[in-house]
Amino acid sequence: MNDTVAKQAEAAMIPPVDVFEDAAGITLYADLPGVPKDKLDLQLEADTLTIEGEVALDVPEGMDATHAEVSLSRYRRSFTLSRELDTGKVSAEFKHGVLKLRIPKAEHAQPRKIEIKVA
Repeated sequence: MNDTVAKQAEAAMIPPVDVFEDAAGITLYADLPGVPKDKLDLQLEADTLTIEGEVALDVPEGMDATHAEVSLSRYRRSFTLSRELDTGKVSAEFKHGVLKLRIPKAEHAQPRKIEIKVA
């Protein structure tokens, strides 16, 4: 396979993402329109989170595109996660093309109250 074909095979759209943080962790929202749940893949390796999805276009059989502006049919985005996050407790929801990930902070990174003793 030549370099051009290989690059096209690896090419993917970068989904827009919003990340919110609170005292307990972060919530990440990724827009993945056209990706069905069974074509969505989340991988966590070491401290890298990767989101991949394949767009499922519902084109009737026998029809060909006369004009196509979307040339890529995949989404891919990777994030390096802080060691303050507990990657063992990631939760994921997918609804209406929006992926929601909740990643809590690790116990040592959570805010805590320090008791003051009378001396």
